[in-house]
Amino acid sequence: MLPIMTSTLDTAIAKLAALPPQEQDRVGKWILEELRDEGTWAEQFNPSHDALGQLAAEARAEGPAGRVSDLDPDTL
Repeated sequence: MLPIMTSTLDTAIAKLAALPPQEQDRVGKWILEELRDEGTWAEQFNPSHDALGQLAAEARAEGPAGRVSDLDPDTL
């Protein structure tokens, strides 16, 4: 069974279908490239997901533990 398309995507595709073939190809290639890039990023970050979660938890714990200070952009 095919996934159901949202009305927003359905509207976008209908508008794309009205474009000349060359423009449809250009937009289609761009969309496919974006989806491919998104998959690449997901693959690269997936192995480090647990480590990033642990680092985020440690960072959130710094404030209540009193181990943080205000950032002064003038001293960067």
